[in-house]
Amino acid sequence: MRFIFKTDYRQDIALAKHPGHVFWYGLLALLLLAAPWWLAEYWLAQLTFVLIYAIAGLGLMLLAGFTGLFSLGHAAFLGVGAYTHAALVAAGWPFLLSLACAAAMSGAVGVVVGLPALRVKGIYLGMATLAFGFIVEEILARWESVTGGNAGLHVKAPQIMGWSLAGAEAFYFLCLVITVLATLGMLNLLRAPTGRAFVAIRDSEISAQSMGIHLARYKTLSFALSAALAGVAGALYAHKLQFISPDQFNILQSIDLLLMIVIGGLGSVHGVFLGALFLIAMPQAIALGKDLLPAAIGQAPGLQAAVYGLVLIAFVLFEPMGLYGRWLKVRTWLQLFPFYRQGMFKRQKSFQKSDRLK
Repeated sequence: MRFIFKTDYRQDIALAKHPGHVFWYGLLALLLLAAPWWLAEYWLAQLTFVLIYAIAGLGLMLLAGFTGLFSLGHAAFLGVGAYTHAALVAAGWPFLLSLACAAAMSGAVGVVVGLPALRVKGIYLGMATLAFGFIVEEILARWESVTGGNAGLHVKAPQIMGWSLAGAEAFYFLCLVITVLATLGMLNLLRAPTGRAFVAIRDSEISAQSMGIHLARYKTLSFALSAALAGVAGALYAHKLQFISPDQFNILQSIDLLLMIVIGGLGSVHGVFLGALFLIAMPQAIALGKDLLPAAIGQAPGLQAAVYGLVLIAFVLFEPMGLYGRWLKVRTWLQLFPFYRQGMFKRQKSFQKSDRLK
């Protein structure tokens, strides 16, 4: 078991807590950089989708996992970013400038959506964001002169300074660079006073306000940053599919994003990537397992939705901390073996906020 002796305050905010982190993250970086040479084209495309969903998941994790504001219409921000970027690229704008404008447009829409968060929370906030998702989907379908309506819109291959990124390998590296930058930005934000304010609001709004945290400002900022990351993910998503339509950004997409961070582990950056892997790998596993099931079950149209529902119920009941929480328990068990004690990971009783005052 590793014991870390801290002799400097900077160790508390260091990204790498010990040399083991440097080794494993370095090895992961090497594997990701070498992925185009050891993965088939199909699996490289799936890994690219993992990176794109991870960017969107980082935004939703910032909102739900670190600020405590749940959104049931987050796919609408992906749609705003995707259509803004596609329209600007079609007009001849440079790729990076279009990507920045897509993030800015989604962030601006996030500010507008974040305004109800100042008055409502919980299920009422979920209903407000759900209604926003339906409104955006309807606008994308009706504004045919810009979005192409239900017929959809074709997206050009990305180009940076005359260099075409139409190939699968080049686009994968583009997504990898943006994902790394977004992850580092998220980690540094959480170490900053702004990120600590988000966490304080999540834990207790009354306590955060008593410490001088401006609730309205930070809630709106959280929505804006979350929407901006979703806009970037939407732009990359549009380029990867090379075709977008309003039905790709519906309520089911929003539920998939929420499912991703819940199963990955709320309140954890690692959980975003584990959840993205789950979201991409689960349909592949279901497709491979259909042949092993009876025909009445394997060919059922609602098999994937049923499996998703059962998995989510299992995590809520038995592992609310998600995949990353389970990994932390396994790691602790291995570190303490054979000196672990029985019941070490037994779930503790949780109290409501009102119970803390009794």
